[in-house]
Amino acid sequence: MAEKPTTIDEYLAGVGEEKRAALQQLREQIRAAAPDAEECLSYQIPAFRQNGMLVSFGAAARHCAFYVMSSTALEAYQDEIKGYDTSKGTIRFTPDKPLPADLVRRLVETRIAENSRLRKG
Repeated sequence: MAEKPTTIDEYLAGVGEEKRAALQQLREQIRAAAPDAEECLSYQIPAFRQNGMLVSFGAAARHCAFYVMSSTALEAYQDEIKGYDTSKGTIRFTPDKPLPADLVRRLVETRIAENSRLRKG
């Protein structure tokens, strides 16, 4: 049994080359949109925390996933995510059809605002 990753770098090292490149790009886009967020692993997948869990991402057998962790955040971008497989709070994509950087930025900013509102209560 392989050791469980303890960092995002370790997680990515265990992912195939194409997915690793796509996820590293997504990681950099998230970091750019949320420079104050803390990188961590949550449920053994890469995640970012800022006033609570912000977003996470991971690799599956046939796709990569961006976990926005908010169905309301995704609803605001319905038209832009139509070409992707989605479910409540998740966008699945393939390395050959990554998420647009501008969309990632706006989704992360939406989540930062949501977390900030929830924290202020």
